Amino acid sequence: MSKVIVVTGAANNIGRNTCEELAQAGHTVYVSMREAGDQRAHGLGKARKAAELRAIEFDVSSEASVNAAIEAIVAEHDRLDVIVHNARQVLYGPTEAFTPEQLAELYDINVLSAQRLNRAALPQLRKQGQGLLIWITSSCARGGSVPFLGAYASSKAAMDALALGYAGELARWGIETSIVVPSALGPGHYVRSGRPTDTVRAEEYADGPTADVTETALAGLAQLSPRDRAEQDVAKAVADVVSMPFGQRPLRVHIGPDDDGAAAVAAVADRARAEMLRRIGLEDVLSPVIIG
Repeated sequence: MSKVIVVTGAANNIGRNTCEELAQAGHTVYVSMREAGDQRAHGLGKARKAAELRAIEFDVSSEASVNAAIEAIVAEHDRLDVIVHNARQVLYGPTEAFTPEQLAELYDINVLSAQRLNRAALPQLRKQGQGLLIWITSSCARGGSVPFLGAYASSKAAMDALALGYAGELARWGIETSIVVPSALGPGHYVRSGRPTDTVRAEEYADGPTADVTETALAGLAQLSPRDRAEQDVAKAVADVVSMPFGQRPLRVHIGPDDDGAAAVAAVADRARAEMLRRIGLEDVLSPVIIG
């Protein structure tokens, strides 16, 4: 069945591939753009030509913009089925060298944008009694910690915790949660990521006893992941989750090899969460129910 879907972060590779995959599957996909005519939309390839892919002007950093976009989508279709949280910024460097303002911007994009979108979309999904939230996180949220990735990893850990909180709170409303976890970032992502604006402190780390950390880490990661992860694999996983019947969607899907142990850690943590909910009498929120 064709669904009405909103995807954030369409400008990054995972977002572009996800939009294409979903549109080619016949879903109506709304792509968030700061400007509806944003040239980044032209990078969406074959799917851009399909009527199922629609660019809509909304800025995930603006509550008013997000609210207006969701209202327009619901007004046109009288429903909204799936939200894919994929907006992200990657930072790499000594955590101390990032200013509080940089971390605030990082959290605004990686975490608060999802909260704005949820607050705009969830009243409609709860009214329907059925819906799906897909969160694109990262294995660094639970896997082995890599030095100089603390800022980014902490934002993804916050996103993971937020997703789990919503999962339990929305199950009785008929709304499912799936957390899609790409494997460890390939070396290329670090090279292309944002850097600390406090260059003086960053240089202290570069000239001190941590001078070899980046070279050593990138060389080791290149051995674990010779190539950057296949964004198409992540996109296909998202499309597969969307196509699954209600009640059969997994809470968490890991993509790629478990080099940093994230899948193993998550399996233990998710079992502990399930056991805790059972012990306090909330076992039912582990599985969503259709209402209405």
